[in-house]
Amino acid sequence: MWKTIVSYIPDWLVFVQALVILIVPIIIYFTSKWLQSALGTRTSEGTPTENKSEENTPENGKAEAEDNIPFTGKYVTDLASIKKRIAQNCDVHFREFTMATGKKAAIIYVEGLYDKDLIEIQVMKSLMIDETEETEETGETKEKKEMKETKEKKETEKSSEDTKITKTYLTNKMLPVSQISEALNLQELVSDILMGSTALLMDGIAEVLLLGTATGKKRSIEEPLSEGLLRGPRVGFTEILSDNTALLRRHGKNESLEMIKFQVGSRAKKDLVVAYMKDIVNSDLLEEIKRRIEAINMDYLPESGYVEQLIEDNTLSPFQQVQNTERPDRVINSLLEGRVAILLDGSPFALIVPVTFSMLLQSPEDYYERWIPGTLLRMLRFLATFFALFAPALYISFISYHPGLIPTKLVMSIIEARQGVPFPSLIEALIMETSIEILREAGVRLPKPIGPAMGIVGGLIIGDAAVNAGLVSPFLVIVVAVTAISSFAIPTYSAGITLRLLRFLAMFCAAVLGAYGTILFFLLLFSHLVKLKSFGVPYISPAAPYRLDDWKDFIFRLPFKVMKRRPLMMKTKDSDRKK
Repeated sequence: MWKTIVSYIPDWLVFVQALVILIVPIIIYFTSKWLQSALGTRTSEGTPTENKSEENTPENGKAEAEDNIPFTGKYVTDLASIKKRIAQNCDVHFREFTMATGKKAAIIYVEGLYDKDLIEIQVMKSLMIDETEETEETGETKEKKEMKETKEKKETEKSSEDTKITKTYLTNKMLPVSQISEALNLQELVSDILMGSTALLMDGIAEVLLLGTATGKKRSIEEPLSEGLLRGPRVGFTEILSDNTALLRRHGKNESLEMIKFQVGSRAKKDLVVAYMKDIVNSDLLEEIKRRIEAINMDYLPESGYVEQLIEDNTLSPFQQVQNTERPDRVINSLLEGRVAILLDGSPFALIVPVTFSMLLQSPEDYYERWIPGTLLRMLRFLATFFALFAPALYISFISYHPGLIPTKLVMSIIEARQGVPFPSLIEALIMETSIEILREAGVRLPKPIGPAMGIVGGLIIGDAAVNAGLVSPFLVIVVAVTAISSFAIPTYSAGITLRLLRFLAMFCAAVLGAYGTILFFLLLFSHLVKLKSFGVPYISPAAPYRLDDWKDFIFRLPFKVMKRRPLMMKTKDSDRKK
C-alpha cells in the first residue's frame, strides 16, 4: 500500500517547478516594491519642475489670463467672449431674446443636460412677457393696473441707474429657480454650463447668472445587484449623486450628518461628496481623507474604483483597504460607527473608510435578524472563507505529502479514484481551478440569456466529462465544488477576488512543502495583515491589536443591548450609542 502511496508523490521535477513558481512572485513583489520606491523618489524630485514648465508655457498662460478676466457688463462683448470659448461645441446652444424691459439677454445651455420645461415655460416666460398685459386680460381694476405700472416704472428707472438692483429684482421676483449663483469670469461660467447649468446673460449686468437646471435621464432606484438580501431595504444607490445624497438624508435624518463637496478630475471634472457624522467622526481621520482627495490628480475618474485605488494606503497589497457598497443602509450604519463615506457622481458604489477585514465578511442582514441566527451566519462566512482559501491547498498537501493523516479507508478510496489520472495533484488542481475561474468570468461577461446556459454546459464539462476522460479524480471535483460554493458565500465581491488569487499561492506552497508550506503561507499572510492599515486603523482589528470590547461585533454579533459603545478602534468623539 505504501509503495502505491509513494508512487503518487510528485517527483523532483514537479518539486522544482513548483518551487520556481513560488519564488517568481516573491521576486516580482520585491522588485516592484523597489521600483515603486525609486520612482516615487524620482517623481517627488522631478514632477513639480515638469508641471511648472508645462504650466508656464506662453499659450497656457494666455488662455488662463483670458479665462480669469471678469465680465464687462456689455452684452455684445461678453457674448462674443463666451461664444469664442465654447460655441464650437455642437451641443451648446445660445438663445438670444429681448426682455420685457427692452434689454437684450441670452441663455446658454447644453442640449440634454437642462430642464427644458423649466427654462421655456417658467424662466423665459417670466423674462419675455410683460405682466401688465396679462393683468389687463384678466380684468383687473384700472386703479390696480395704474399702481402696478407706476411701481414697475419706478423699479425700471431705478434699475437702469443701478444694475445690482435689477439683478436682485430678477433673482427675487422673476426667476422661478431654486438654485441661482453668479459667474464672475469665463472660467467659472464654462465649467458650470458644461455641468448642466443654464447661463443667463443680460445687458448692463457684469455678472452672468447660473440657473440650477441640471437634469438628465436616469434609471429608477432599484435593489442592489451586488448585495442581495432576503430581509432588508430594497433600495440601492444610482449613478446620480444628488439622488444618492438624498437617499442618505432619507435613511438617516440627523442634523449632524454633514456632506462636503469636492471636484475631482483635471480635464473632465466630477463632483465628489464626503459624508460623515459631525459629532462622531474623528477629526484627524476626516482631515486625512480630505487631504488624500485633494491630492487626486487625474484627467477623469469614471468610477469610484479609481478613487479607491488613489487613496488607499498600500497599493501592493492584494487586500482592499476601502469598502464599496450600493446600500444606503450600510453606509448610514458605518457613519454611525465613526467612519466616512465617499460618493462620486456617475457611480452607484459608495466608498467606506476605514475598513477592517471582518467588515468584508459582514452583511447588513446580520443585524436585521435576531442575534443568534445572525451570529451563526457570520461564523459560517468565516468558515467559508477558510475553505475558499485553503481547501485545494490542504487537498494537495494531504495527497502528496501526508496521506497518513487521512483515514485508511478514505485514502484507499482516493487512490482508487485517482487510478488513471496522469497528472500530479498540483496540476490536477490547477486544471480544475483555472477552468472554474474561466467559467465564472465568462458567465459574468456574457449576456443574461446566455449566462445560465454557459454555466450548465461548463458544469457538465468540468464535472462529469473531465472525470470520465481521466483528467481529474472525482474527489478533487468535490473539493473544487466546495471551494467555489464557499467563495460565493462571501458577501463582498472584491474580497472574493482576493481570496481566489491567494488560493493559487496557497496551492503552490502546499505543492512545495506540504502542510508545512500551507502553514508557512498562513503565517506570512497574517504577518502582512497585522502590518496592514486602512487610514490608520489596523486591518484585522480587533484581533490584532487585541481589543476585547470590540469583539462584541467581530466573529460574533451579540444583542444590541450589549453593544452600547461604538468601536474603540475608530477613536470617535462620542463613543456611546445612547441605547
